Amino acid sequence: MQGTDKGKAVAVDQGLPAAGRTGAPLAAAGVAQVVPEPVVTLDDLITCVRTYNPATNEKLLRDAWDFGRQMHEGQFRHSGEPYFTHPVAVAMILAQQQMDDATIVTALLHDTVEDTRATYAEVEAQFGHVIADLVDGVTKLTNLQLHSAETKQAENFRKLIMATSRDLRVTLVKLADRLHNMRTIASMRPDKQAKKARETMDIYAPLAGRMGMQWMREELEDMAFRVLNPEARDSIIQRFSLLQQEAGDLVQRITEDLLEELGKTGIPAEVYGRAKKPYSIWRKMQQKDQSFSQLSDIYGFRVITKTDADCYRALGAIHQRWRSVPGRFKDYISQPKSNGYRSIHTAVSALGGKRVEVQIRTREMHEVAEAGVAAHWSYRDGEPVKNRFVVDPVRWISQLSERFEEDKDHDEFLETFKLEMYQDQVFCFTPKGEVIKLPQGATPIDFAYAIHTRIGHACVGAKVDGLRVPLWTRLKNGQSVEIIIADGQTPQATWIDIAVTGRAKSAIRRWLREKDRDRFIKLGTELTRVAFENAGKKATDKALATAARALALENAEQLLLRVGAAEITAREVVRAIYPDLKLQNANEIDAEKAIVGLSADQSFRRAPCCQPVPGERIVGITFRGQGVIIHAIDCPNLSDYEDQPDRWVDLRWHEGQHKAVSAVSLELSMANDAGVLGRICTLIGEQNANISDVDFLDRKTDYYRIRVDVDVRDAEHLHRVMTALDADSHISSLVRLRDAQRAMNWSAALPASGSAGH
Repeated sequence: MQGTDKGKAVAVDQGLPAAGRTGAPLAAAGVAQVVPEPVVTLDDLITCVRTYNPATNEKLLRDAWDFGRQMHEGQFRHSGEPYFTHPVAVAMILAQQQMDDATIVTALLHDTVEDTRATYAEVEAQFGHVIADLVDGVTKLTNLQLHSAETKQAENFRKLIMATSRDLRVTLVKLADRLHNMRTIASMRPDKQAKKARETMDIYAPLAGRMGMQWMREELEDMAFRVLNPEARDSIIQRFSLLQQEAGDLVQRITEDLLEELGKTGIPAEVYGRAKKPYSIWRKMQQKDQSFSQLSDIYGFRVITKTDADCYRALGAIHQRWRSVPGRFKDYISQPKSNGYRSIHTAVSALGGKRVEVQIRTREMHEVAEAGVAAHWSYRDGEPVKNRFVVDPVRWISQLSERFEEDKDHDEFLETFKLEMYQDQVFCFTPKGEVIKLPQGATPIDFAYAIHTRIGHACVGAKVDGLRVPLWTRLKNGQSVEIIIADGQTPQATWIDIAVTGRAKSAIRRWLREKDRDRFIKLGTELTRVAFENAGKKATDKALATAARALALENAEQLLLRVGAAEITAREVVRAIYPDLKLQNANEIDAEKAIVGLSADQSFRRAPCCQPVPGERIVGITFRGQGVIIHAIDCPNLSDYEDQPDRWVDLRWHEGQHKAVSAVSLELSMANDAGVLGRICTLIGEQNANISDVDFLDRKTDYYRIRVDVDVRDAEHLHRVMTALDADSHISSLVRLRDAQRAMNWSAALPASGSAGH
């Protein structure tokens, strides 16, 4: 629809651009059906590039096309199409983002070094070292095993950040590669689809969002959602259809209302309206624990103006026309995000009381909002785009990586990296007016560590807007925060659960680890000794040094420190040296086949709320995408599923001897005497059980209260372990602990118990 108001051109579209600047509208609610992609020819690609870069090096593009087609000759995709159609599609995605020639050529060649006989030297000789380095970077990124063992995964993420810090175009090509793979995922086997979709949801979609490419994030999420939870997605689409039948086209009516109101004030603007994507709606349903009918803000609108002043004028006109929703206003124009994003966000009660979200920005801001960091390489009329809001990618990636350079803890690096990707930002102020950017949900502890590690360590309290608040208070946009410090204050172990940012968590863990260094090393020494003896080996200095190297740790002391701090298990240390060590009992039941009553395609996990072990009566509850969760028959949490009998699965443990892999939490109080911890380790080891985790719950001058996670075979084995511990005179109390907090954190990650999560 096109319209004019007081001589000002105004455009209305039912959907937001699906591919950055292409202008291709999405269907309302983003529910367009998957259709075969058109065949892209070399002339199509060159024509697309010429629309924004008339000075493009056509010969370079043709040479890259010919080289890539020749290298991939005879290769085919799962769909049966020639393989070269894939790099061509990736190049077209980047061309639609108006990227430079080097990036598009890299897309055409990005699989040649990995999947064909082509070498780095050949690519460099024909296309230069810049393109060769980009292709090499994409190849290395493709080879990262993002779902391997955790330590290796963390190391890969570290290498990823350090490698892309030289040229972010590597990441842009990889994101476009993943986007096309997701668009054509239907040709893959169901198990491969699920793995690819989960990886996309966990890694690539949030990475695209972090880089400011929100359109790509939304498309990746929705395609992954289609694979991981098709029933929930279809249900939301059906509800949209019913809603449109009942209320008519609200998007069109509200858009026209916005245009009319802006026209009255003489503000030239374009308005784009749409219903939100199914995954976005489903996520809100899970976060707010609401049904579809209870959600009020499922529609979003963008108002594109000419100047910054027009943005604020438009905000005033909209708030004057409709009642604003308290707590839903964010001004990212005066406080931009670190990736250059600028916009005003507000929510209002529009026609019929329908709550809608409105984003207001200028054309320049919109270009950066669509392309994010990628806008740095965008071309127009043969020249790089001059946009004052585009963030220098070198500065952007350095801000992300500088906090990790001194961190030698790979697991903490991975946690920090993931947290930084997933979180949106809030902006708070120091008493001097300096702005501190933090993720949503951040606390005063995160604020203190964002200022300086020393301030965080010494934090004893905080004032927010002049009022004293607990350290677990969640900060909000625009608040002024004053950190209260005191000499002699040190970080507390409970702060790890309160903190949100990876930087704060990492600093707290490092301090606690160093504080308890000697104690952890002694405990680690005893744990590894018992683990090695159970395996029929000895924990010699040479064996520990070898294990440390295998686990990428500096030395044996660091290894023992990590074991004592329960960051790695003693069993992992043994397996690092003897990965193929045969168990003494070859007739033990395979842990993956321990349950009778599951179908061949069903996986299972033990519920942490009750931690059932072989020998105890059990029942299963099905979760789509999560398999079957095994509960003890007397678990009180089963009452949550009483009204959903179709989700219950009658199960039993396989008869025979099980492996000692079922972790059970024991809480015990013990005397604070020399050697008691070692004695406990020895008692557990004598029963052929392994300690997988130790947590100090309370420390007094005369006693410790600890939680010990012990891996046992079955209920009888657990009884033997508890009997041996209970008989020791240094242990005053012993109970099997059902960890409610851990169960709550675990269950929060599962789908809701309604139909969407079934």
